[in-house]
Amino acid sequence: MRDNYPIPLYYKIYRDLRKKIVNGYFKDGRMPTEKKLCEEYGVSRMTIRNALEKLMMEGLIERKKGKGTFIKKKGSEEKLSKLSGFTEEVGKERVTSKVLANKLVRIPLEAKDKFGLPEDALVLMLKRVRYINGEAVALEEAYLNPSVDVRILKIIEMDMSKRSLYEFLRSDLGIPLDHAEEVIEVINLSSSYAKLLDQSPGKCALLRKRYTYTSDDKCIEYVLSVYIGDKFKFRVIRR
Repeated sequence: MRDNYPIPLYYKIYRDLRKKIVNGYFKDGRMPTEKKLCEEYGVSRMTIRNALEKLMMEGLIERKKGKGTFIKKKGSEEKLSKLSGFTEEVGKERVTSKVLANKLVRIPLEAKDKFGLPEDALVLMLKRVRYINGEAVALEEAYLNPSVDVRILKIIEMDMSKRSLYEFLRSDLGIPLDHAEEVIEVINLSSSYAKLLDQSPGKCALLRKRYTYTSDDKCIEYVLSVYIGDKFKFRVIRR
């Protein structure tokens, strides 16, 4: 089955660059230029840009206009107090979605240890643009772990433009979502994400990374969400 899902070239480069970043390969904190990366990997500029874009989506690198691409330093973290999905946070009557992808893909490197799966395992990816009152405010890229409950694969056959993912997991499948690890940081929108969200490239946005766990401490979801900075805000309640 896995042979039917060849790894895209940009993803191979992304994995290689990610390992170099994590292992501190780029000592000065600066990434090579796109031209140098094209020469090093023997690929087109578009392939390199796709790889870099995935690294930016993870919050590992950032582009500074006129200066280049740099390894992003880790910032401070804030904890949010309630485990809920986008629809629950905003209100069902105001939320609509456009599904960009709903399919099996190879597991992202940053999720394999949390999911407890091998590097070539397949997981379900659900990628959606989220709208509030008809206005695009966020882009979500969720990876779901079918080893927790194989019924998760039913999502592939569903119209997720009209369903809440967390509502389906909790109500339809009876999976108890218990807690999550989250990090929120500031990024600048890449050109492709800006286009999907009808914004200008480089605009300030919030990147939210979440690992969601069941009551028996199994990681069921890894999700990357990008929120337009002036269209969405979080409220934190401390008790």
